[in-house]
Amino acid sequence: MEGVLWYVLTGTRGGPNRVRLLRALEERPRNANQLAEDLDLDYKTVRHHLDVLMDNGVVETSGDDYGAVYLPTGRARNNWETIEEIMEQVDTDG
Repeated sequence: MEGVLWYVLTGTRGGPNRVRLLRALEERPRNANQLAEDLDLDYKTVRHHLDVLMDNGVVETSGDDYGAVYLPTGRARNNWETIEEIMEQVDTDG
């Protein structure tokens, strides 16, 4: 999981936005529309990054379709120290 986190959050161009999404979801679960509004990102951009995070087992949904909220998976929470380390690096690089 650690390698996946480093790749998804730093190894691709979308990493900084994925870090922002994870930070927001750490505060509280939200749906894609709420994330787009709160982070001032395009809805389609948010959906794309959420799909990448879901495909890699970093976030999961709770609820149905449009109103579904996203939250970190248990695997992500078990590796939260790594996520925090990555967040610090992304902050430093930005």
